Amino acid sequence: MNTKLILVEGLPGSGKTTTATITNDILKEWNVDTNLFLEGNAEHPADYEGGCYFSKTEFAQLLKQYNEVQTIFVKHAIERCDGFVLPQYKLKQDLAERMVPNSFWDKIWSHDIYELPLEKNIELITDKWKRFVEQATTGNQTYIFECCFIQNPVTIGMIKYGASKEDVMNYVKQLAEIIEPLNPVLIYVDQQDLSHSFKKAVQDRTKEWSTGFMDYYNNQGYGKIHGAQGIEGTIAVLEARKQLEASIFNALAIKKFKIDNSPFEMDSYKNRIMEILMNR
Repeated sequence: MNTKLILVEGLPGSGKTTTATITNDILKEWNVDTNLFLEGNAEHPADYEGGCYFSKTEFAQLLKQYNEVQTIFVKHAIERCDGFVLPQYKLKQDLAERMVPNSFWDKIWSHDIYELPLEKNIELITDKWKRFVEQATTGNQTYIFECCFIQNPVTIGMIKYGASKEDVMNYVKQLAEIIEPLNPVLIYVDQQDLSHSFKKAVQDRTKEWSTGFMDYYNNQGYGKIHGAQGIEGTIAVLEARKQLEASIFNALAIKKFKIDNSPFEMDSYKNRIMEILMNR
């Protein structure tokens, strides 16, 4: 059976985006029909990037409170899990010329699917993965996803809410069962020196990214419980995340490969990815 889904996972700064892009390029060279979705893609077919959820009661209240733009809500609302999902970027597009109060956007962002209670997040995310698998099994494309399979459950479970190892592992295992019909392959990008790779990411990326990332990791869930502070606190949380992701990787029954990107040496790294893809 052909592989229809390749999952690329790893910690920040490990080289996930590079790995996913190289994977896509190699498969295209081999005339494989691919569809690459990197982190942050608002059109992701199996995850919600910038999606917000309102129960049916909350949605009715939203329509009433902002009745002057309710046609836009109705236009973009997708009924899911006893409520409605609204894509934030589409709301921004349609409301760009409208004067809406800050309280409106505060309400929208507070209902982001990754701000919901963990149980509701799991319900919505697993539902979307099931819908994706139903669609993908009928086509001939090979999908390449960066970081939504392990990273997102670990981030909301452990990092945001301080959920137990068992709860987070069960979340990912549930997703693994859903995607089984696609004969998935997992590529986990490893870095031996986590501190070095994260500090390199901080140097390479914007100040806004590093500040937001460290605030997220230090000031809620696991980081808050363990008193994490500053860049060293963030690295300590990342070390704990690395251990959890290693446990998840070892427990998964799908075809999987761990690839060491510590040297950041492109030619040999590309050859290693090619070897993995030949054995997929």
